[in-house]
Amino acid sequence: MQEYRCIKYDGVVYYGKHLIITARGCNDNILDKKVISGWITKLVKLIDMVAFGDPVVERFGKGVQTGISGVQLIETSAITMHTNDQAGDMYLDVFSCKTFSEEAVVDFLKKTFGPTTTNYQVLLR
Repeated sequence: MQEYRCIKYDGVVYYGKHLIITARGCNDNILDKKVISGWITKLVKLIDMVAFGDPVVERFGKGVQTGISGVQLIETSAITMHTNDQAGDMYLDVFSCKTFSEEAVVDFLKKTFGPTTTNYQVLLR
């Protein structure tokens, strides 16, 4: 039973695409819950997904572990992110059984958060 698998790459059918991004040394936008919430909402539209509810974005932790976590359920899976206030780092995951442009996500992240370095990988699952 493979009919639920929707992404085809090099003749192989996969269930989903998982984009994993590490962005280091981001600007002060990474400290603002409203900016992050709005960014997630715009990201959903940018990659042509359908949000399920509103994003949940909260700051918590203690000391050097303090940061913001955000979760946006989408009809085809989820977007999750975590930040570190002190370092200005962001760790973003976008997983969907509907294909999307990883380049668009990376470019949008760079445009909004201005990281000094960005590394990413794509897993097909």
